[in-house]
Amino acid sequence: MISDMLHEIAGNATAMRPLVLLPGLRLERPRDVLKARALSIDDKRKILAAWASDFYTVVSNPAFRHIPGTPQPVTIDEISAALRDLDRNSRADRGGV
Repeated sequence: MISDMLHEIAGNATAMRPLVLLPGLRLERPRDVLKARALSIDDKRKILAAWASDFYTVVSNPAFRHIPGTPQPVTIDEISAALRDLDRNSRADRGGV
């Protein structure tokens, strides 16, 4: 039940745009998404991909993304690094390199 709800919330973050911040889950930086044990790997990937989208670009500085509800913008490089770490960790979990 909770898994279905989390999956739906992550899907909404991608489809409807503003990032949905889960009660009790503080997602202030991309690394916080990686640390969120309540989210599946696929849900983490959806949230990070939504965060990286041009929709959240800071107009005056396109290298930054700012999601409503987060304290400050983060660089696209920080989001990309989190996505790479997520991919690396998921490959390692499956026995890959």
